[in-house]
Order: sequence, then structure tokens, then C-alpha cells
Amino acid sequence: MAEEASPTRLTFILIVLVIFIIDSVHVFANPSTPALLLHSLPVPAMVLPLYHSTPNSSSSSWTFNSRRHLQGSESPRRPNARMSLHDDLLRNGYYTTRLWIGTPPQMFALIVDTGSTVTYVPCSSCEQCGRHQDPKFDPESSNTYQAVKCNIDCSCDNDRVNCIYERQYAEMSSSSGVLGEDLISFGNQSDLKPQRAVFGCENVETGDLFSQAADGIMGLGRGDLSVVDQLVGKGVISDSFSLCYGGMDIGGGAMVLGGIAAPEDMVFTQSNAGRSPYYNIDLKEIHVAGKQLALNPSVFDGKHGTVLDSGTTYAYLPEAAFLAFKEAIMKEVNSLQQIRGPDPNYNDICFSTDVSDVSQLSSTFPQVDMIFGNGKKFGLSPENYLFRHSKVHGAYCLGIFQNGKDPTTLLGGILVRNTLVTYDREHSKIGFWKTNCSELWERLHVSPSPLPMPPTSEEKNPTAKTQPTVAPSGSPYVLSGDLQIGHITFDMSLNISYSDLKPHITELGEFIAQELDINTSQVNLVKFSSSGNHSFIKWDITPADSTEYISNTTAVAIISRLAEHRLQFPVMFGSYQLIDWRVEPKAKRTWWKNSHVVVISILVVLVIGLLVSGLWLFWRHRQRTVNPYKPVDATVTEAELQPL
Repeated sequence: MAEEASPTRLTFILIVLVIFIIDSVHVFANPSTPALLLHSLPVPAMVLPLYHSTPNSSSSSWTFNSRRHLQGSESPRRPNARMSLHDDLLRNGYYTTRLWIGTPPQMFALIVDTGSTVTYVPCSSCEQCGRHQDPKFDPESSNTYQAVKCNIDCSCDNDRVNCIYERQYAEMSSSSGVLGEDLISFGNQSDLKPQRAVFGCENVETGDLFSQAADGIMGLGRGDLSVVDQLVGKGVISDSFSLCYGGMDIGGGAMVLGGIAAPEDMVFTQSNAGRSPYYNIDLKEIHVAGKQLALNPSVFDGKHGTVLDSGTTYAYLPEAAFLAFKEAIMKEVNSLQQIRGPDPNYNDICFSTDVSDVSQLSSTFPQVDMIFGNGKKFGLSPENYLFRHSKVHGAYCLGIFQNGKDPTTLLGGILVRNTLVTYDREHSKIGFWKTNCSELWERLHVSPSPLPMPPTSEEKNPTAKTQPTVAPSGSPYVLSGDLQIGHITFDMSLNISYSDLKPHITELGEFIAQELDINTSQVNLVKFSSSGNHSFIKWDITPADSTEYISNTTAVAIISRLAEHRLQFPVMFGSYQLIDWRVEPKAKRTWWKNSHVVVISILVVLVIGLLVSGLWLFWRHRQRTVNPYKPVDATVTEAELQPL
């Protein structure tokens, strides 16, 4: 007799059928972006994991717990992508990360932007794209690239062949191109394996997007084309990501796609996804020097509310809030001299101080606190609302401005410098934790994976006879012990012709020194050649004049910046590629090298002494010859007088 299906089994079968149906018809349906059918992409079906109990001794069959566990916080930890951030707000106006696209991977420097939903890079077919940091993406060179074909749920090109995207930004820049799908990789710090994702292959860009050094945008906003949404949709990461921007004089930082263990003293506030399409927080009050600004809490809830936007440099308050904030700050620093800002086109509020160390700013400028709807307080140090004056030493300017007549409160990157910000989308909250972002992994007790080792000349040419790079196996970029480094040499190529580059080679060396935070005298040209429209240059970095060797810390910093393509040059130099780098230890000094200065000094003194003694003896001898000494009683022969 057939066994009757139990209610539990029927429920399980129904759930599987519902999931299958949903997965088959699920579409990208963000009204603000071009829609895209999910079934046009090779996305595996999601199956909810079921956890069984201990087998019943009276039954040979497994029984399922009634509680089904979604892949959330209670399931085993899913991998995340740990990625470095580069650049800084004052010089660049943004932070970038490195993303690799295609097979073999092509690298790009992308602005991390929580206010954008599309990730895009310049396409090799683009005729209206600026000269950026890296070469354009070439779909023909990727074995895994697929164009997203036109369908009824996306905007199509004129030939109705491919899906396209279009984006326009508040600063009047724009980007448009076709949508493609390929493998994206996150670097060797990441636990997350490369994943297929949809991105934009840019054909036209205007405004700031055309002139910026960064290659494109990495969209972290809410939307079906967002990198975060795509990875979450695949079930490979939890619905969370974090950003940590470096401080005023440091820049850089870290980013995590996926969940991390939140520090115990992280301050959270609600983030209502239904409130606006952006990441908003529940801001109620602002305090300056412990005193609440006399404002109605509703002032922070106009239009889109209070929005966090990592792609915006500064912070912008509604008119009433800005005027109250400005008045409170001016009252606290009324003893400081107010000066003109660095740009005559803007009426910046700047102050002259005798403070040059950022850590001492709190002794001159007041603390600012944000109070959230849950009563939690998050403190802002002066570096979170000030920027350094670029023309006057020891002067600082307010980095918070009035948002025109727009009632939205827009909080840009300046407000979260040296702050870990966790966008916990799964639990509709955002967390803030003050920290040194350059030491984030140590402070979170996370051991970062080693950075990638660039190929040496031996790997490219096995017959080449070169000395091995000084780096222990398994620990790239980590130089062993107290190694004293004498030279760092590296080869680079630039997509600029020899004739165009030659008059500016000295200037390029100065830019390299500036980007590596070393003296210009330490950067020496070794070799300069060309091939077609590309120039190849070998540089040698030597210790500073005041030292005999380069420290491990300095060497690792230099190598990291070179290998991760963090050097930013003016557009006139084009983009560069690092071909090879080598670290040479300080040459061991023989007894003669260690003592030759002392020995030579002694010999010089001896020679001078002997010379002086010889001259003195010769002079004495001459004196005796001309006027010989005679005793008074000695007989002297009379000499005949000679006529005059």
C-alpha cells in the first residue's frame, strides 16, 4: 500500500515548487534603472538549506526540524571580499578600489559610490572617453564576456541588439554604454571567488567623468544592477557591506563586500529602504560642543531624508540646519582669524590656526555629535567636518555646506573619515565605529590575505640570469626580518611616445617621488626606451640622504603603491603599467668599506705630518748652512775685503 504523504513532506514539496517558479520568472525590476531579465543570465537556483535533527532510534528515516534556516546570520559564515581603498578626498575628491573584469583579468580603478547602482568601465570601442588610469576594457580579449541581449525588460540600442544603460549626475556629467556580463574578481585579499556579474561597457562619458583619473564607477547602491545586489542574489555573500575611509593626511582605507563581525561599541541607526532609494539614516539632532542646535527634528527628514553618499566629497545641510551649525562653530572659534578660502570661486569659511598636526585639532575646534532616533550618539572629530587649506599652512575650512534650497541632508565621505561604516541591509541599519582605517584589519583582529606577487623577470623569461627578488615565499610584500634595503628598482610602461615624454622625464620623476612620499633625489632614471607609442622606463629608488638604507616599512609601502597602480599622474602622462620590480638588499660592507674613511683620514694626517716635518728639517738645514754656529773662542780665518 502506498505510504500517505505527510503534511511536512507536502509543505516541503510546495516550498520547492514555489522557489522554482519564483526563480524562473524573477526579473530585474528597479524602476530607476533599465530592467533586465534574470533568466537571461546563468544564475543557479537558490535552495533553502534544511537542517535535520538526530535520527530517531525507532526509525531509519530522517526527520526535518520545523525550523528552516535561511542563509543569514545563524548559518555558517559566508565568504566576503576584502578590498583596499586608494586616493583621498582632498586631492581626488573620491576613493577608489581595484576590480578585475574578464578572463584573463583586466584591472580597473573604480570610484566606490553608494549613490550609484551601475558599475561601469570604459569600453575599447569608446570614442568619447577620457584618458584614465588604466587601459579600456576589451571584450574581445576576454574569454568569458557575454553581451546582454536586447529583451522586452531593458532599454535597447538603436539596432535592438544589446541592452544599454544611461546615467546622469548632479554635477552635469553623464555615462552611457552597453550592458555586458563577465567574471569580476576582487583581489587576493578576498575570500570570495570570482563571480559573474552584469556591468556597463561605457561608450560615451561627459563632464567630470571624462576628465577624472579613475576609470569608472563601482555601484554599491540599492538596485538590481548593483554589485552588492547581484552578489546577494547569487547567495554568495550576506546582505551587507562596509567602507572605511582613511584620515585627513592618510587617505586610502578598506572595503568589505559581505558581512563582518560588528565591534561591540559600534553605533547603529535605522536605515529604512522604503524611505528613499538611497542609504538613509535616522538623524534627529546635531550638537556642537555639547549644545543642541535649536532645530526641529523634521529638518533632517526633508525630501530623501538624511542620506549617506560615499561618492560625494563634502556634507550638505538644509538651509536652516546649515545656518545654525555655522553659527555654533563660529561662536566656538571666535578667537581664530578668519581667512579667504583656497578657491576664489567659492565663499569657503576658513580659519588660520597654529595647528599642523591633525591629532591636535580637537584642542582648537569643538566636538560635533549626531543623535539618532534611537537615542544613540555618534561623535565627529574636527577632521570629519574640516578640510585642510591647500594654500595656507595651518589653516582649515568647513567641509559642511548649505544644500541650496534642497531639503535633503547629504552626508559625503568627509563625515566618515577614519570611521568604519557598515551598511547592514539585511537588518535595515547602518553602523558607525571610529577607528584608524589604515589599521582596520588589526583592529578587527582579521589577518588579511597576502597581496599578489608581481611576476619577476625570471618568471617571464626562465633563461634570464637575474638575482631573485628579496621576498620570502608565501609572504609577498612582507620583507623578512630587519633586512636593510639598498635599492628598489622597477620598470614601467606609459602609453605616450618617446618624443612627447622626453622633455618631461624629470617632471615625471618628481611626480613619482610625490606619489611615493619620498624625496625627489631618491628617484633616479636608469634606462629610457620606446616602442611605437609606448615608452619604457627603469627607475631606481635609493635611500634618503640622511640614511644608509630603506626600512622594511617604507619598502613595503612603495612596493604596494607601485604594484596596486596607486600612482596618480597628470593626464599628459597617460596611464602606466608596472612591468617588474625588484628589491636589492644593502650591499654587505667589507672591512675596507667599513673602515676606509678612517684609514684614509689617518694616512692623510700622516702624509701631511711627514711633509710638514720634512719642510721644517729642510729649513733648519738651510739655516745652518747660511749662518753656521761658531763658538766665541773659535779661531776664524780673516777674509780679504772685496771691493764694492
